[in-house]
Amino acid sequence: MSVIGWILVIALFAVGMAGAVYPVLPGVLAIYFAFFVYGWFFSFESFGPFFWILQTLIVVALMVADYAVGAWGVKKFGGSKLSVWLSTIGIIIGPFVIPAFGLVLGPLLGAMIGELIKGESLSKSFKVGIGSVVGLFSSMVVKVILQLVMIIVFIIWIVAF
Repeated sequence: MSVIGWILVIALFAVGMAGAVYPVLPGVLAIYFAFFVYGWFFSFESFGPFFWILQTLIVVALMVADYAVGAWGVKKFGGSKLSVWLSTIGIIIGPFVIPAFGLVLGPLLGAMIGELIKGESLSKSFKVGIGSVVGLFSSMVVKVILQLVMIIVFIIWIVAF
């Protein structure tokens, strides 16, 4: 039974890390759920209130940062609120519409369309679109780092406590 528990925990960690790159997957929530799976299969005993508070704060920070860093990229390159919204929609829809390139083209085109609707030039719209892609990749880096921190804290916690 313990092998099944570890397989599930590791699978959830893998889904979580993949979710840092592919936003359709429930990245950070999969990692957070892995802690519960571990507790159900093994024990919640080693997890105290500090563990749960720390991990929950990281989850909240990740969710806020995910949107904020993406929006920062659009804003930094001169984009409007409409471009932020459309680039976010592009991140979600892009991978389904254009499977191979949608993750990059979705936010790029979404931000560009937002700026074109606002009456901006094609060159400025493209610049804002590039900003959305910069924000997307910056967000991915932040997610990978924080999710690795969550996993490392978990490992330290179960080994040390």
